[in-house]
Amino acid sequence: MSSVNNQKDHKAFWKEFFRAVEYFLVAGSAGLIQMGVCTLMDLVLKITYWICYLTALVLSVLWNFTINRKVTFKSCGNIPKAMLKVLGYYVIFTPLSLQFTYYWTTVWGLPSTICTVILILINGITEYLFMRLCVFVKEIDSAVKPKEEEK
Repeated sequence: MSSVNNQKDHKAFWKEFFRAVEYFLVAGSAGLIQMGVCTLMDLVLKITYWICYLTALVLSVLWNFTINRKVTFKSCGNIPKAMLKVLGYYVIFTPLSLQFTYYWTTVWGLPSTICTVILILINGITEYLFMRLCVFVKEIDSAVKPKEEEK
């Protein structure tokens, strides 16, 4: 009996491990979008860095949510409800990250690229935990067909 439970636990562990890897691969692509847009706007448009950062953040969030909802979490749940939860996360994260951006670039003189990388890492980790534990917790694999679940 315990070996059956151990096998189930082992299988569940690897399923979650690969789900996290999949999430961070998609989030990495969102990070590249954010980094590219932010850097391009900063270098070409020469506008205030926080505007570049905020624009790039919005674009990367839309990409990350859309792809991870379908690919990583395989959710067929209520999209507006999930988006509102993610919006709630960003209502907290965005002002904090903009404040960090201001201090890091203006007060401390850190290069904007370094600030962007740090914030992308913080965002990726905290958003994964939020999406996994709050947004999709009851909807994970709800879009998976029964035949696929057995494999």
